[in-house]
Amino acid sequence: MDSPTACAGVIGDVATLREGYPTPSERAVRKTLCRLDHHMRKFISLSPFLCLGTSSDEGADVTPRGDAPGWVHVLDDTTLLIPDWPGNNRLDSLSNIVANPHVGILMFVPGMDETLRVNGEAEITTAPEIVERWTVNGKHPRSVLKVSVREAFFHCAKAVIRSKLWKDDYKIERSEMPPYAEILKEETRVAQTVEEIAAQVADSYANKLY
Repeated sequence: MDSPTACAGVIGDVATLREGYPTPSERAVRKTLCRLDHHMRKFISLSPFLCLGTSSDEGADVTPRGDAPGWVHVLDDTTLLIPDWPGNNRLDSLSNIVANPHVGILMFVPGMDETLRVNGEAEITTAPEIVERWTVNGKHPRSVLKVSVREAFFHCAKAVIRSKLWKDDYKIERSEMPPYAEILKEETRVAQTVEEIAAQVADSYANKLY
């Protein structure tokens, strides 16, 4: 008898997976570089936002990171520096990196549909000469991710075009979703009121970005 997984059509090996897709073009294969060229450096200098993928034995995680363009530093052709500005202090990504240094990064530039993918190995540093590269309101990041680039390449625009990410077609009225404080109250069931949570969130956004 076939297993439920087999009946569901789940693909369990790369050979079977590849059978269902066309062979990638030579261009798609050759675009992967093992260093950051001048086009990538320019893109990184313009990017205010990235998604950082990490994993450990407990699973995978993706987190958003962002700041004004220029916040990610290119140390050299194979090294990126990403400051860890204040977040929720769960340390999901950093804990994963301690366990498994392999990371995947997807960088965006508003107004440009292509994205930049960088895969490599990361380490967490608190070396003063590194963290003091960033100063905002007299504050430095608590730590910095030093990413050794294994491969980097520009990703085509199809996903961003389909999603119309930089257009207003799918932009919602904020009222379509409950306020963040209301969502937190319902999901966490903490003793605080929605108003108390909203005040703390507003203070964090106004005064604790750095």
